[in-house]
Amino acid sequence: MELSMDILVKRFKDYVSFDTQSDEDNDKACPSTPGQLVLAKHLAEELKEIGLSEVELDNHGYVMATLPANGMDEAPTVGFIAHVDTSPSASGKDIKPQIVKNYDGKDIVLNAEKNIIFSTKAFPEVLKYKGQDIMFTDGTTLLGADDKAGVTAIVSAMEYLVQHPEVKHGKIRIGFTPDEETGRSADRFDVEKFAADFAYTIDGGELGGLEYENFNAANPTIVFHGVSVHTGDGKGKMINALSMACEWQQMLPAGEKPEYTEGHEGFFHVYKMSGDVETCTMSMLIRDHNREKFEERKAYLDTMAAFFNKKYGEGRVEVKHHDVYFNMLEKIEDGNMYVVELAKEAMKAAGIEPDVQPIRGGTDGARLSFMGLPCPNIFTGGANFHGRFEYLPLESLKKAGETVLQIAVGAGKLNKK
Repeated sequence: MELSMDILVKRFKDYVSFDTQSDEDNDKACPSTPGQLVLAKHLAEELKEIGLSEVELDNHGYVMATLPANGMDEAPTVGFIAHVDTSPSASGKDIKPQIVKNYDGKDIVLNAEKNIIFSTKAFPEVLKYKGQDIMFTDGTTLLGADDKAGVTAIVSAMEYLVQHPEVKHGKIRIGFTPDEETGRSADRFDVEKFAADFAYTIDGGELGGLEYENFNAANPTIVFHGVSVHTGDGKGKMINALSMACEWQQMLPAGEKPEYTEGHEGFFHVYKMSGDVETCTMSMLIRDHNREKFEERKAYLDTMAAFFNKKYGEGRVEVKHHDVYFNMLEKIEDGNMYVVELAKEAMKAAGIEPDVQPIRGGTDGARLSFMGLPCPNIFTGGANFHGRFEYLPLESLKKAGETVLQIAVGAGKLNKK
């Protein structure tokens, strides 16, 4: 089973022409930006055109569709999920994709007018794709492979199965979601309505990536309450909330920050701070693969707050905890490892060696796994996500779609639980 590269490229370029950058600050609306709903409507129509049934689009931009079983009616239902939004970290408007043919391993001039160079010294990982065709941007926007490459892989695989009825498979469910990059897409995902026995998010990175272990994640907010007094009369009276926040940052374990950690190492991360002498609000991330250590990290912040409140006065520091998602490994290992084994076998059938790594982040699949839908994550082929130096080796995109095909066929051979 082989997908057409021309169709994949054409479809991907079509999807990235839609501006679907999400807005993490807009938590009042879903989707958080109107462009996501525009693409969702486009996808719903496309799924109907290629022959899928039960195509539904709700008011929040969630698309669901079905490819009925073909000769394997007793097989479990497998789902494939991707998100339509792109990261708020870089512009997703007026994306100008360009393909570097037969990449020669040298630096690439993405934009001569603005002197934007893709440097192999800065991004040496690209050298593994020497000799391949690679898609880049013009250096002024992100590319959008996260996750429009995933959407492309899924739609293209479904189109292939419709056009090749000789390929037998069980029932397949498709789901496209908004606002994944804001961490809110699973909030309104109706697992019961989706009605799959298991699923995969097609939302990973480079070729061969298979992920079923992710961080436990919390996003606590720390509020510092100071006392503002005229600077000329501040001695012994002023309590500077900004100074407390800086002190807090310096008291966090020095080596346990993102810039010093890798693999299974967890971290504390201060990523946003705003305020004045009177009040300062700090936004943090806590991440750890180990649930016990994760809870210890949260408790450590409470201990810090108690110290500050003893030092500066009761109520000067508040910690507002907010758990975001948990490690899906907990649910996958609980009787669902067959989902991982199926993905491994599918990749091998597609000529790919699986690269199983813990995610230093999270996916929709993490939350969906805890909502009753076992959901590992599969590669899309892209790299350098969320920035203007993002790129997509086209052969990797093709393999992502063919992995979806092989999973669909392999799922049809399983016995329904």
